[in-house]
Amino acid sequence: MNYFITGASGFIGRRLVEKLLQRQDSHVYYLILERELPMVEQLRQRWGNAANRTFPIAGDLMQPRLGLSDADLAWLKGSIHHLIHLAAIYDLNASAEIQEQVNIEGTRNVVAFAEAIEAGCFHLTSSIAAAGLYEGVFREDMFEEAEKLDQPYYRTKHESEGIVRRECSRPWRVYRPGAVVGDSRTGEMDKIDGPYYFFKLIQKIRKLLPPWMPMIGIEGGRLNLVPVNFIVDAMDHIAHQPGLDGQCFHLVDPNPHRVGDILNLFAHAAHAPEMSLRFNALMFAFVPDIIQAGLARLKPVQRIKDQILKDLGIPPDVMGLINYPTRFDCRETLKALQGTDIAVPPLETYAWRLWDYWERHLDPDLFIDRSLSGAVKDKVVMITGASAGIGKAAALKIAEAGAKTLIVARTEEKLLDTQRDIEERGGQAFIYIADVADIASCDALLRRVLNDHGGVDILVNNAGRSIRRAIENSLDRFHDYERTMQLNYFGALRLIMGFIPSMLQKKRGHIINISSIGVLSNAPRFSAYVASKAALDAFSRCAAAEFSDSGIEFTTINMPLVRTAMIAPTKIYEHVPTLSPEEAADLIVQAIIDRPERIATRVGIFAQVLHAVAPKVYAVIMNTAFRLFPESSAAKSQQPDTQEPSLEQISFAQLTRGIYW
Repeated sequence: MNYFITGASGFIGRRLVEKLLQRQDSHVYYLILERELPMVEQLRQRWGNAANRTFPIAGDLMQPRLGLSDADLAWLKGSIHHLIHLAAIYDLNASAEIQEQVNIEGTRNVVAFAEAIEAGCFHLTSSIAAAGLYEGVFREDMFEEAEKLDQPYYRTKHESEGIVRRECSRPWRVYRPGAVVGDSRTGEMDKIDGPYYFFKLIQKIRKLLPPWMPMIGIEGGRLNLVPVNFIVDAMDHIAHQPGLDGQCFHLVDPNPHRVGDILNLFAHAAHAPEMSLRFNALMFAFVPDIIQAGLARLKPVQRIKDQILKDLGIPPDVMGLINYPTRFDCRETLKALQGTDIAVPPLETYAWRLWDYWERHLDPDLFIDRSLSGAVKDKVVMITGASAGIGKAAALKIAEAGAKTLIVARTEEKLLDTQRDIEERGGQAFIYIADVADIASCDALLRRVLNDHGGVDILVNNAGRSIRRAIENSLDRFHDYERTMQLNYFGALRLIMGFIPSMLQKKRGHIINISSIGVLSNAPRFSAYVASKAALDAFSRCAAAEFSDSGIEFTTINMPLVRTAMIAPTKIYEHVPTLSPEEAADLIVQAIIDRPERIATRVGIFAQVLHAVAPKVYAVIMNTAFRLFPESSAAKSQQPDTQEPSLEQISFAQLTRGIYW
């Protein structure tokens, strides 16, 4: 038995060839583009020893007679028992032009080729998309009844099937697969399509919420998902059954799931929260179309929708499938498969395999360069407070990754030490001596950096001052609040405003502000410090909104307690969990690579949520902690206190790790 196949190197095609080769007398000729000939060896390895019965034929679907010579046509004439046309564009994102060329003109060329070589039976792999958005049940004997074919993919699949029905004089059979997903036995898939577009959303929800958290979601219409191995087995069986010419077969699930059920099955497979309460999106049908269209055309609505879909990697056209209106009758297919074990397996039995394969092999995040070097190489990165602690640790990592690192601090001797350490690791560092708490010094720093480098690509506002003193002991120390605000807020703000013009010119820039977990926890005794950091946080939120379309991004790191010289005067911190400067620098690295709007610990987020939900209760908890931890000797201008902290104090600090007390 001789076969000629287009699209043999595709997802379905290479599996179908493998299936056909299980027939001992089979020989498979397959069309392949000249530039794809290097793939032949990979295909042969997949097909194993039986590959000796496969014959690649260089040609082009877009050329008359597929670009084959008269000699090739004469060689094939009368020898092909089955011509299987699989090659097509299966992509809602593809342009209308390319879909028309491949799906319509390509099919017309294959039909003409089949006529020229007098092929036996012509098998077209169409799609349920050929029905358009038909309202109701679409039977296998229906074709002209298709509705709403405005989308190029629906229209071109419908028209390509029409070409076979109208122009092919050879015996023909048409197969309309549902939305093809990975192999139900292995999960293997070659691209993100159909339900896979929603996997990133499920993954993001899983990262935010525990799996037991109930969710509100949608019900939606019924989507017909079928694994690729069912498609291959069904096509192979039906293609060889006698008396079925001139028929169409729906290779679909007789009992398709609703969108909400599908999302829940994959959420369960991902150990993500499931939608406990679902509403039907059709409930919004009472809103007149003209109002819906008007709202959709509003620029703010469009931008928000586009940004959300872009972040999730969901094509806009996919959202239109949520209320998919068509059901597919498949009685002829079931009849043809009767007596075999070929059937669509229940999605719940293999959804976990699809998820697992996607997360291991197809997740777009796997293909993003998440190295620090990929984010900073040859870029100008300025770090304030870089002579010690977090700033120095971050400078070492960033410079080692290939950045032009500008290190800023007040003390030249310490900066030289940092520069030597960087250069010993093969990095590049430029020293700038400045006092960020002094606006005149900030202005001079800005002038030098703009003159030397034309600006910065990444600004890390790390320099800061912390004061641990109760308000009642600060009533005569107003200068504490002034000097803290001067460095932590005004100094950082002056640098931000000084570098923004050059960032706007380049249409890119990243500003990272080292804030504090105290802003989220409202830590007592740190009112001066927390207020200054909160001011910078608020400015960053406003700026992020204003510059979101300008390529300038802001990241706030609500840093937990770090073991630096700043906390040394408070002896209790020697007995509680703290981050090392290197671990804190890793948070800055994460900010540079991922560019989130905020990085915070779970304890910090929990404190913020608890304060928002029950502020009075939270105040009582914090007051208890305030009374539990005494004022430091430094705050009381006394000699250092050598008394060891109590077990109660250590236990409470362990429970609330990372929070300043």
